[in-house]
Amino acid sequence: MKKYLFAAVLLVGMSAAGLVSASHSWGGYHWARTANPFTLKLVDNVNTAWDAYLATASTDWSVSDVLDTSVVAGTVGRNCKAVPGTVQVCNSKYGNNGWLGLAQIWINGVHITQGTAKMNDTYFNTAKYNTPAWRELVMCQEVAHAFGLDHQDEAFGNYNLGTCMDYTNAPSGGIVGGFDYGPTNEHPNFHDYEELATIYAHFDPFNSFSNTSATGRGASAAAQSGSFENASEWGKAIGKDGNGRDNKFERDLNNGDKVITHVFWAD
Repeated sequence: MKKYLFAAVLLVGMSAAGLVSASHSWGGYHWARTANPFTLKLVDNVNTAWDAYLATASTDWSVSDVLDTSVVAGTVGRNCKAVPGTVQVCNSKYGNNGWLGLAQIWINGVHITQGTAKMNDTYFNTAKYNTPAWRELVMCQEVAHAFGLDHQDEAFGNYNLGTCMDYTNAPSGGIVGGFDYGPTNEHPNFHDYEELATIYAHFDPFNSFSNTSATGRGASAAAQSGSFENASEWGKAIGKDGNGRDNKFERDLNNGDKVITHVFWAD
């Protein structure tokens, strides 16, 4: 009952400028499972400056009727190497490489086998990004990419849709630089839950959490190795953001495995 009530409140509170229906699956990628709701482990490799934002993102996304998330203690540290059946969540000073947040999923076919979400403190330690709103938006969004969600909108300078799956120049909303950005973009909205329900409407004869895949095996050794932090490791560009920058990449790891990267570029 709680989930339905929460979703209803979100729907009533949305601006008329929001989308009428959701259609923001990321390439049809999803975790294979045999029942709903399924529980996905968000492995906590972040420091205390980020713990509350990860906890909020986990609570927000668990409102979904098809997905629950569980925050568990992690051990992979800064490199944030992927572990089958989990989403590893990390923060560190990854350098002046241009990206604010980085989400990566390892897939076999369209099935996600493991994922990572990274926050780059090189930028979050600056005055522009070191705010609760920016931290919450990016954490919420990078974690959600690991579910198979894409953005509802990729234009930075228009009215906020009230979801962390919307790019913006003003994540806390309100009037900035003389423009009214509207509501905050720090949390999911009803259409995000709607899209998750669509993505996970069907079941699979196996699941991604027992290290199996469509071919009856887990991700290959090549797919499990590497942290893939640098642009040279991401493979070919397959998409652009609202500012015309390449923000989606695909790298073939052979044996049917690929790593797909989603980049949130810093301004």
